[in-house]
Amino acid sequence: MGFDVLVGVCLGYVAILFAVAFAAEQRAQRAEVNWLRSPLIYTLSLSIYCTAWTFYGAVGYAVRSGLEFVTIYLGPTLVMIGWWWVVRKLVRIGRTQRITSIADLISSRYGKSNLLGVVVTVLAVVGTTPYIALQLQSVTLSFAVLAADEGTTLNPEDLQTTALIVAAGLAFFTILFGTRRLDTNERHPGVVTAIALEAAVKLIALLAVGIFVVWGVASGPADILARTEASRIAAWQPDGARWATLIFLAAAAFLCLPRMFQVMVVENADERHVAVASWAFPGYLFLMSLFVVPIAVVGLQTLPEGNPDLYVLTLPLALGEERLALLAFLGGFSSATSMVIVAAIALSTMVSNHIVMPIWLRAGDPGAVVSGDVRQVVMVSRRVSIGAILALGYLYFLFTGGTGALAAIGLIAFAGLAQVLPAMLGGIFWRGATRVGAAAGLILGFSVWAYTLFLPSFGGTFIMSETFLAQGPFGIAALRPQALLGMEGIDPLVHAVLWSILLNTAAFIVGSLFSFPRPLERLQGAQFVNVFEHSANPRGWSGGAAEAEDLLIMSQRILGSKEAQALFRTAAAVQGKSGDYADITPEFLETLERELASSVGAATAHAMISQIVGGSAVSMEDLLAVADETAQIMEYSLRLQEQSQELERTATQLREANEKLTALSIQKDAFLSQISHELRTPMTSIRAFSEILMAGSTQEAEQSRFSSIIHDEAKRLTRLLDDLLDLSVLENGQVTLNWQDADLHDILERAVAATTSMEGQPRLNVLRDPDAESIAFTTDADRLSQVFINLITNAQKYCTAEAPELRISVTQAGDGGGVHVDFVDNGAGIPRESEAVIFEKFSRLSDKSQAGGAGLGLAICREIMGKLGGSISYQPSEAGTAFRVILPQREAQAAE
Repeated sequence: MGFDVLVGVCLGYVAILFAVAFAAEQRAQRAEVNWLRSPLIYTLSLSIYCTAWTFYGAVGYAVRSGLEFVTIYLGPTLVMIGWWWVVRKLVRIGRTQRITSIADLISSRYGKSNLLGVVVTVLAVVGTTPYIALQLQSVTLSFAVLAADEGTTLNPEDLQTTALIVAAGLAFFTILFGTRRLDTNERHPGVVTAIALEAAVKLIALLAVGIFVVWGVASGPADILARTEASRIAAWQPDGARWATLIFLAAAAFLCLPRMFQVMVVENADERHVAVASWAFPGYLFLMSLFVVPIAVVGLQTLPEGNPDLYVLTLPLALGEERLALLAFLGGFSSATSMVIVAAIALSTMVSNHIVMPIWLRAGDPGAVVSGDVRQVVMVSRRVSIGAILALGYLYFLFTGGTGALAAIGLIAFAGLAQVLPAMLGGIFWRGATRVGAAAGLILGFSVWAYTLFLPSFGGTFIMSETFLAQGPFGIAALRPQALLGMEGIDPLVHAVLWSILLNTAAFIVGSLFSFPRPLERLQGAQFVNVFEHSANPRGWSGGAAEAEDLLIMSQRILGSKEAQALFRTAAAVQGKSGDYADITPEFLETLERELASSVGAATAHAMISQIVGGSAVSMEDLLAVADETAQIMEYSLRLQEQSQELERTATQLREANEKLTALSIQKDAFLSQISHELRTPMTSIRAFSEILMAGSTQEAEQSRFSSIIHDEAKRLTRLLDDLLDLSVLENGQVTLNWQDADLHDILERAVAATTSMEGQPRLNVLRDPDAESIAFTTDADRLSQVFINLITNAQKYCTAEAPELRISVTQAGDGGGVHVDFVDNGAGIPRESEAVIFEKFSRLSDKSQAGGAGLGLAICREIMGKLGGSISYQPSEAGTAFRVILPQREAQAAE
């Protein structure tokens, strides 16, 4: 078979893929999606896990490492059989949260953190690059093998050119069918259908080669068993640590590879398909692995000097079966191309959504978002990203020389993408997981993987020299990339996975435990962890007799007029109509429900549309779902840890705290200014009058007056300093209380007498009930009197009534509530916005010029009452300013 014929066959095969993809796209646009959304298509699409690694490399792996190749199939098999409910949970989360990629999953779970989206995107691009290089290597090697069979030898430059042409062709196909249009769910029915066809081709090809080897070359299964016993494969001894590591890596990669997440979660059209795939896909993997050992055994006997990675291709050629070799070549070509196509789509979506668009929105014109330029930017960025991603794979192929074993390259990629696993599983099962923990784990794990496995894969190049690998940076042996902390004699892969996953998980857990999630993180955590409680089962629409105008009116009330009209116009344009109203098709109703669900919840959105479509009453199931969502929203304000609306309450508290801190900051600034003024004023007066007296030119009468002023200012300064010192002593717990038996009536009498006898104070009428005040208890009478004096003095200073009046009432509360002493004046009261700060230091609500206090009185009162075992609080009242002092019941007894 000539090289030109081979190229023609490839072009013909690609043309078939184009036709299949185009036909599937057309059927999807016409809503003819019954077989496109079948469990068979979904299961076959999962076969992109089986890349050139499993098609070609599994046989080479068996030759080099015996049955170790089985671990690559065991990992996903264990996930689908034993952990299929994890896949189902991811699918449900993907649908309810409208997830478009694995980076979007991590970003959305941890409070819509774009930083995490960027980290996962970079990790995915770097981790997938070796995998893309692996596919290019397999295709170029297969080309070289078939060309050599016809006597044509391809030199390294020819191989590089072949790889470049393949990369360019794959980029063209991916751009054509992966970025033709924007879909809110990022689904690509054409690509998925083409991949399903390729899955069938590679399975048929591998089975055909296996059947030929077992019954065409050997004499049947018994002969194969005898040959296996005689081969070096039978002498293989398992390494427990490596075996367990490889199973873990395969399972982790199955969940975390961007291409697997794309087909398993994003492209999933029906959650029920997961149940079918849970047994069907392991069956597919079993068939793919069934003939690996027979091909390896016969290949060792027939082509002992050949490349075992290519036995699937070279065995038929060596035995004269060119047609079978061509079928095997198409199987390997399908394995490589399907992986590259889906990986490029998934990665381009991640790069566009988490890197390009945030940069563009920050740097661009905000008006462009409205004008429609956003869609164009997204399309261009994804197309450029696809080209750049394939270019990176090609460059990796060039740098590594395309010489490494296929399995070795694949394991490097597996280990890199496995770093997402702790943040993913922790995010969907642990509500306490936080953005800080996820970022710490991802960054640390990614760094350790790159240092211990990815960069050393380039060999002794300019990136890491042989000396660096052997001695470590700066000769520090403990930091050798493949022997961290002196851990020698261990397989490099096991070493890298152990350190990267261990440190990743530890950083994730520690970071989550020592950081507090933001409100949105807690909300998303509840939605992800309890997704089956917070989401209704997926439901479809069969159409209805609803009027588009009715749906538009309802949508405008929820989404807003402009947004709703834009949604309807876009849907009409997709349907090929002009105007503002779209046809009410099942697809449009699903789109509308998703848009409304983002604002009012899935159950409420479904119920609201149900009321209009068909004009029937809401079903009991929908009403219960609406009630359930409403109950959840109500409970958010009650418990932060358990219910989502507690986040709203937390946000309110944080907002109030922020306002309080802002007010206190203003109060502090005012206090510093005021205290400077309060200190400076008496000091200035004292200095000025002292200088006058020192001059000796004053009369005796003036000397007496100036001396009196100096004395008064010194007293004023002393009072201010006493207040500051008193508050400091109280706050630091250094005060010594003088506990003694006292009578409440006597303390109140002393406080009233002390305040009403003060000179310069306004007249205040104090109303009391002496009989109710006869209560004996144990307290520090002087300190309690200080509290009462402060409250009465405040009423004298700040009561705005023409005839100031203060009522002091004493009541005994039942059930251990203590004794309440209320101070209520007939003034205007305290503004509501100031109630939260009146007990804080530096708090003064009136004009600073009205009084000489520094705003410390109530703060001192609060500290005193705390030390006495009671409390003081402000009581909002329509009658005026009201304060309540509570004396502990255990210390208060009615006087006999």
